[in-house]
Amino acid sequence: MKLHIMAVLVILCLGIFTMHTATGSMSTETLRKSSCIELSTKKLNVKRLNCYKKQNIPIKAVMFITKTGKKICVKPDLKWVKDAMTQLDKKGVTARPTTNIKVSIKDC
Repeated sequence: MKLHIMAVLVILCLGIFTMHTATGSMSTETLRKSSCIELSTKKLNVKRLNCYKKQNIPIKAVMFITKTGKKICVKPDLKWVKDAMTQLDKKGVTARPTTNIKVSIKDC
């Protein structure tokens, strides 16, 4: 009888561990979709930018969101990036750090 109860407990623990691991994988996938992983080297036309968001994790980056909704990540220390952020700030666009939540144009 004790062996039977022990087997049920082991199966229950494995089930809980499997559910926890699957949930962790899904949240990691969400992070990848809403975060900068690769950085573009191309200079962007500031007139086509709608807003920007700063990010420190997993890499330090600035995510520019164009007027069409495209998300482009660049190095934050480049001069043209700093100039573009300054121009957007003058237009009244507030920059906010990104989170694990998906980013949309409405957030800008």
